[in-house]
Amino acid sequence: MRALVPLIVLAAGLGLSACSSSHRWCEHDATDTKVADRYCKNHVRGYEWEHGSSHKSHKKKH
Repeated sequence: MRALVPLIVLAAGLGLSACSSSHRWCEHDATDTKVADRYCKNHVRGYEWEHGSSHKSHKKKH
């Protein structure tokens, strides 16, 4: 029984981190366009992490 407790805690922690990271994406701030995560990871000016349950759709004006 003692061996199961650390495994349960580890599994719960991994589950929480997987949920939180799957609901974020990197966006170009001015256009709200979803871009590669590397822009936010590298702290490129004009890009920021967005959080939520889904990516908001952005339609281009013609």
